[in-house]
Amino acid sequence: MDKMPPNRLILRLYAGGLAPLLGRFILLLTTTGRKSGLPRTTPLQFEQVDGAYCVGSARGTQADWFRNIRLEPQVTVRVKNHVFDGLAEPVTDPARITDFLELRLRRHPRMVGKILQMEGLPSRPTRGQLEEYARRLAMVIIHPKRKL
Repeated sequence: MDKMPPNRLILRLYAGGLAPLLGRFILLLTTTGRKSGLPRTTPLQFEQVDGAYCVGSARGTQADWFRNIRLEPQVTVRVKNHVFDGLAEPVTDPARITDFLELRLRRHPRMVGKILQMEGLPSRPTRGQLEEYARRLAMVIIHPKRKL
């Protein structure tokens, strides 16, 4: 029996009633496929900052969902059982991405430290080490649309 890809497994678990648990760390981002025009849903770790939702792309600007956003920034987001439309702001500035990484490290030192170690960094890297790492990454800030 083939293993289910991790993203599909998370989508299935989210839909199967685990949204309140998974939604503490993972949101579902729905973009419009840049080639197909069809909705594409991706589970992503997030941080909420000043009413916006920040997500990072370990694949940098090459992640399909990031490339979709560059073409069409209107997105739909599901956090737990709350669904809303948003405007996605792509970010490639290493300083801003480093700020995001530092925030994630403060909020989740063990989890993010382990992720950084898998990337060849120390679990408590310096700002300079994070800035160098951030040059390969990208992030998106999702601004929820206000209802009129």
